[in-house]
Amino acid sequence: MTLSFDLYWSFRSPYSYLVTPRLVALERDYDVACHVRPVYPLAVRTPEFFEQQDPLWIRYFMTDVFREAAFLGLPFRWPRPDPVQQSPQEGYRMTQPYIHRLTHLGVAAAERGRGLAFLDEVSRMIWGGGTDNWHEGDQLARAARRASLDFTEMAAAVDADPAPFAAAVEANQLAQRAAGHWGVPMMTFGGEAFFGQDRFDQLKWRLEQQGLQRRA
Repeated sequence: MTLSFDLYWSFRSPYSYLVTPRLVALERDYDVACHVRPVYPLAVRTPEFFEQQDPLWIRYFMTDVFREAAFLGLPFRWPRPDPVQQSPQEGYRMTQPYIHRLTHLGVAAAERGRGLAFLDEVSRMIWGGGTDNWHEGDQLARAARRASLDFTEMAAAVDADPAPFAAAVEANQLAQRAAGHWGVPMMTFGGEAFFGQDRFDQLKWRLEQQGLQRRA
């Protein structure tokens, strides 16, 4: 029997990027399905979260994320541009030109059965350090093609009527909180939440307890 788990994931989360290659390998090598459920980042959902942090928080965060990427052997650079924009006057409470459409494209990819592949290709492009201006030209289209998606069709659906995709994201966010947490990346299996890229091994352990098998 094929096992399955849900993945709550944000395009603005470096830790989401860092766990994705392991999730891709898990789904490739084992009889398990990852149900991708994109969410908006906390900076968009609850900007006050960052406004209330101790100044030490961001210093440690920036140290840790670069260290973790090096530990995992993954290329890493802060995105250019950042998927979530901020200004000195408004902070994150400004009009966001990138993250909503990007998240809606993730929903569309999941609906077409290629959600994890799309997250993998796009997050490598955004966070891997090899691409400036990932939002311009055909950068996203090429990432979608590598994920075996028709970007023209998918983007047309998202751009023509964003409302159902926004509703899907909202439903994902409600389900995420109902499952026990609000952060990303977060995997859920058997009614249990696994928050953080450092909980991947525990997720796999639980799957193995329920009979996870390698693919033939």
